[in-house]
Amino acid sequence: MKIGNIDFGERPVFLAPMEDVTDIGFRMLCKRYGAAMVYTEFVNADAIIRNVKSTIKKFTINDDERPVGIQIYGKTVESMVEATKIVALNKPDVIDINFGCPVKKVASKGAGAGMLQNIPLLLKITQEVVKATDIPVTVKTRLGWDEEHKIIVKLAEQLQDCGIQALTIHGRTRCQMYTGDADWTLIKETKKNPRVKIPIIGNGDVKTAEDCKHMFDDCGVDAVMVGRASIGQPWIFSELNNQKSKEKGKKLTIHDKMQIIREMLKINVERIDERRGIIHTRRQFATTPLFKGIPDFREAKIKMLQSENYDELLLILDEIEKRLNDLSS
Repeated sequence: MKIGNIDFGERPVFLAPMEDVTDIGFRMLCKRYGAAMVYTEFVNADAIIRNVKSTIKKFTINDDERPVGIQIYGKTVESMVEATKIVALNKPDVIDINFGCPVKKVASKGAGAGMLQNIPLLLKITQEVVKATDIPVTVKTRLGWDEEHKIIVKLAEQLQDCGIQALTIHGRTRCQMYTGDADWTLIKETKKNPRVKIPIIGNGDVKTAEDCKHMFDDCGVDAVMVGRASIGQPWIFSELNNQKSKEKGKKLTIHDKMQIIREMLKINVERIDERRGIIHTRRQFATTPLFKGIPDFREAKIKMLQSENYDELLLILDEIEKRLNDLSS
């Protein structure tokens, strides 16, 4: 599977762009454990143009994480073209356009998935962004705005005609947000459309190696993109990559995974500062499936999520690891 001149090999698995999640530390960990490509947090075109410091930090990339994509979103042709030229200076391997974010603060303003209600503008933005850069341009979107407007099969053809080099499809409509089950049938139909020649990347409800294998085998996609299932477990890519072969890779131990949790914390504390680094990592602590099933865990979890002291948190994590080992013995 190739995007531009980048050859990802067979059945690659990508890390999806996620706000407040896919910072550089998290991306590097996902890369280490097998993500074939990672993406920055999505960045607002207007904020890029205004040179907002917090936004600029979001699309600062490191050569060690390549191939890496920068994802941008906006609601006007002019701002998206200008933002494209600015992020291109960071030399990402891919520039991805977000036409899929369903959250109200984005979609209600006509950006992200809100653009699915204005297809002529969506296509014009795509066409002009492609013209504005030599870097491969890709798009991430949804099946459509709602159940009555699932337009992705036709839209894929139109986006291809605009010059994009790959398309990621999340198997939900905007109105579904993240509820219900992802519908992969239209991802499959888009991939089987003989008119569509660009790579199709499947996204939505891929949580296990079996899910990943099913997405590849049944839908025929060229790559799979994983988002929420990676939060709190950047090692998931090593597990998902096991679908490529009957020979299973080395399974990580409880200690291995706890060390990764500790490393996420350390990276964020060093990258930001102690208090804010801990707060930033709380989503990983709260979400990781590693802690699910621990009996009488509520008190320890509250303590973990309320602590703002790095050394205290390490002691709490040591105690959690001991409890996990006791459970597995």
